[in-house]
Amino acid sequence: MRILVWAVSAAALPIFLHAGTGWAQTPESALHLTVQETPIGRVYADRKGMTLYTFNRDSPGRSNCVSNCLRTWSPVLATPDAKSTRPLTIITRDDGTKQWAYNDLPLYRFPRDAKPGDVNGENMGTIWHALPAAVDPPLAP
Repeated sequence: MRILVWAVSAAALPIFLHAGTGWAQTPESALHLTVQETPIGRVYADRKGMTLYTFNRDSPGRSNCVSNCLRTWSPVLATPDAKSTRPLTIITRDDGTKQWAYNDLPLYRFPRDAKPGDVNGENMGTIWHALPAAVDPPLAP
């Protein structure tokens, strides 16, 4: 497995309960991409191997997963001081929190993915999709 690392100074990170969700989330100062082999093919995942998803109703630079959507989907939050390097970017959600994105498309985790390589959220409602990994991420510097 190859890992792509965007390193930023790490500090003790608070845990946020995102408005409208029951999921405790720790914002991340750096997002580490890995590639997982799954039943649907190769997908990008976080450093723990958990699949990253995109939402068809989002637009570049804007998350439209709010209210009831947040009861099911967990945005991949970034710390306020996180820095990104393309293809990873950071967007600002309507509530002011920062969220990791891939080429400006917001990223999410599906809490019902229990182990690395799970893709239980794939094609949910025909609007959620695991982020396909066409190529390995470059090795960390």
